Amino acid sequence: MQEARAMNVKFVRLQFTDILGVVKNVAIPVEAMERALAGEIVFDGSSIEGFVRVEEADVYLVPDPDTFQVFPWSNHADGATARLMCDIANPDGTPYPGCPRSALKRIIHEAERMGFAVLVGPEPEFFLFERDEHGMATTRTRDQAGYFDLSPVDLGEDARREMVVQLERMGFQIDATHHEVAPGQHEIDLHYDDALKTADNIATFRFVVRTVARLHNFHATFMPKPLYGVNGSGLHLHQSLIRDGKNAFDDPKGPHGLSRIALRYIAGLMGHAQAFTAVTNPLVNSYKRLVPGYEAPVYVAWSAGIRSPMVRVPSERGQGTRIELRSPDPACNPYLALALTIRAGLDGVYRKLEPPPSVSRNIYRMSADERAALGVENLPADLGTALDRLEADPVMMEALGEYIAERYIEAKRIEWDVYRQQVNEWEIEQYLTMY
Repeated sequence: MQEARAMNVKFVRLQFTDILGVVKNVAIPVEAMERALAGEIVFDGSSIEGFVRVEEADVYLVPDPDTFQVFPWSNHADGATARLMCDIANPDGTPYPGCPRSALKRIIHEAERMGFAVLVGPEPEFFLFERDEHGMATTRTRDQAGYFDLSPVDLGEDARREMVVQLERMGFQIDATHHEVAPGQHEIDLHYDDALKTADNIATFRFVVRTVARLHNFHATFMPKPLYGVNGSGLHLHQSLIRDGKNAFDDPKGPHGLSRIALRYIAGLMGHAQAFTAVTNPLVNSYKRLVPGYEAPVYVAWSAGIRSPMVRVPSERGQGTRIELRSPDPACNPYLALALTIRAGLDGVYRKLEPPPSVSRNIYRMSADERAALGVENLPADLGTALDRLEADPVMMEALGEYIAERYIEAKRIEWDVYRQQVNEWEIEQYLTMY
């Protein structure tokens, strides 16, 4: 409250995500902040995707004081706007079973019971597209720049620079920022942090990027594959486990400098990859990114060197030892994506699973027989298949919780069925006059 007064805050946005990962908010005047911090703000959950039945509509917002941040661009003479990330609670104060943030906290507590803290560093990618004369989004880009290119070919550089400035003003630590491979595609790498804060940061990051893009007359999209024939956008997740202040993945005497815990964590990720892909890659469009030829991983494999497998181990060792999960995309619900991938890795540690050998050759150039000989499987080719794999994996279903799992799968089945029934332009051009 003192901080809000000192920064001339007038309004506070109480933010949370629905089950599909869309950020929602309830705005309150700063005078109501004390009631909010006491968990006394109620909203009608029946209107939120995947939340509650009408007969049990009221749920409570429980703000996390550690997430208080002021939006720098909102600091006008009449007062600034701040935000607080919230958990969702039942009227009796117990965690609401449909709250994605609470689902992640449950998995973090499982890690703590095993003696681990979980650190995650995300690398979100996105596209900047022009808006038309009516302010509507297009798929036109203002540049033809490529990987690491600089102005004047990168016309989105000024917008990306301001995004970084605003994020840093909000307390974000940025590791790197650059133009990505495709025209109009950008990446801003966030510094690693504990898993819950990282999920909060990803949710806020997407909001800040879209807001700043609009100020520059761009539309920022985290759609995984908005353009045919170029790379799609990923959300690489760097993960590590910490035990007693030391990196539990590091072992100078282990294979590739990795500990048994690291290898078992990798095995867990590989063992549950088919299932968690339904959450880390949640859209019909996600699977148009997961195809050969555009750098996105297609195969369930790991490597201590090359980048084509799903899991890569960057070269840094010591406290920087980590794995990089390369398959997720930035449209995912960050809380659920982290909950499932961390739970998958922990399952490998708990069950003492062993991964197959590290792949040292480019998997994209292997034949199907060569991949089969190495035991390399494909990631799901479409959303429907991924949902089938999720439903067949009891560990991942338990990680979601029965309530979220049921509603998430129901919503995504509808999305997949609606898509399958569409007739698109490619089909018309290909078949209308031929048959």
